[in-house]
Amino acid sequence: MDISALYEIYKAHPSVQTDSRKVQKGDLYFALKGDRFNGNDFALQALQDGAAYTIVDEAAAVHNEQCILVDDVLSTMQQLALHHRRQLNIPFIAITGTNGKTTTKELVNQVLSARFKTYATAGNLNNHIGVPLTILSIKEDAEMAIIEMGANHEKEIAFYCTIAEPNYGLINNVGKAHLEGFGSVEGVKRAKGELYDYIRAIQGTIFINSDLDYLVEMAQGIVHQISYGTSNAHYIGKALSGDGLLKFALLSAHMETTIQTQLVGDYNLPNALAAIAIGAHFGMDVDTIKAALEAYTPSNSRSQLLQKGSNTIIMDAYNANPSSMKLAVENMAALQTPKTKWLFLGAMKEMGENCLFEHQALTDLVQALGFENVVLVGKEFEATTHNFLYFENAGLTKKWLEEHPLGDASILVKGSRGSKMEEILPAL
Repeated sequence: MDISALYEIYKAHPSVQTDSRKVQKGDLYFALKGDRFNGNDFALQALQDGAAYTIVDEAAAVHNEQCILVDDVLSTMQQLALHHRRQLNIPFIAITGTNGKTTTKELVNQVLSARFKTYATAGNLNNHIGVPLTILSIKEDAEMAIIEMGANHEKEIAFYCTIAEPNYGLINNVGKAHLEGFGSVEGVKRAKGELYDYIRAIQGTIFINSDLDYLVEMAQGIVHQISYGTSNAHYIGKALSGDGLLKFALLSAHMETTIQTQLVGDYNLPNALAAIAIGAHFGMDVDTIKAALEAYTPSNSRSQLLQKGSNTIIMDAYNANPSSMKLAVENMAALQTPKTKWLFLGAMKEMGENCLFEHQALTDLVQALGFENVVLVGKEFEATTHNFLYFENAGLTKKWLEEHPLGDASILVKGSRGSKMEEILPAL
């Protein structure tokens, strides 16, 4: 079946599912394969659960005329997404970066949704499966689309651009992450820069943090640039001292105001300014943007400020890399609080051969900043030199906390998802 014919079926059944356990009546079930599963094996169950059609790539999975046999299910889903994208004459905004891209995406979505019918990547579905799924979730009433793009090796972003065909792009920063796949920060730059390469080629528009010289250099040759930052930008913001939550002054012409967010840390200022720049570019007024940003409540362990008894907890344990760890620890050091400061730092994953070096660098930074109450979690810290508490995993850390409860403490919890730092939260 060619893509045009499949698209007619999709238009009649526009709800796409790749997990047979979540199939609802009328869904299209795409039988994807993975290292540990084969979606073809669940095609019949999907039909029995109400799927209108199943798209499969094994003849044995064809049970009746509702089973559509293709050469490769993933490729077909990606081609269908591209076909659908080309029917949508709306702004497609692609967002990538090392730290904070999901938070930036959520803030942009919060702002744009205050005026436009906006569709955005759900959670962090930003890979070769998530990008086409996001596109296929966009309905005909869409006025804006926001596509988050993640990557752990080169050529991924370039490929996602061929599916999403964004006409707007944003790289919020480039730092040390997924070094196992990229090899170096220069490799990360090349990979993230693939978004700029695409936008440059189509003469599209980028939103750029002008405070970051390397982004300015990477963006050379892109004619349409809208800048944000702390100076010399179209949209300028200045962080104001507060209670740990980001508060800042917006100093741009015709948009002067003060915004109190519910985000932890001044390091979120560029993320908020990016949302302002995008909203303003599409004609939104300052009061609407301000209200949207102030109403945004972080979730899913991203820059959350929690209160448990007498303890104040900064929960930022959705992900971590050397760049984001440094920002979070430095923010904690600068925090003015009468409470005793504690750091619970989970190991950083996908560091490759840089693993020991980066974890030692983190412990050295923590020591240099004068922190005394520090708990390091994960085998990656085992070979580092330090005088802090160390536990092999979050479970053992939780047990220690249950035996040594904290009170009147200001606590940072941060680590990669693989460190499962959220497990210690009930004991804090």
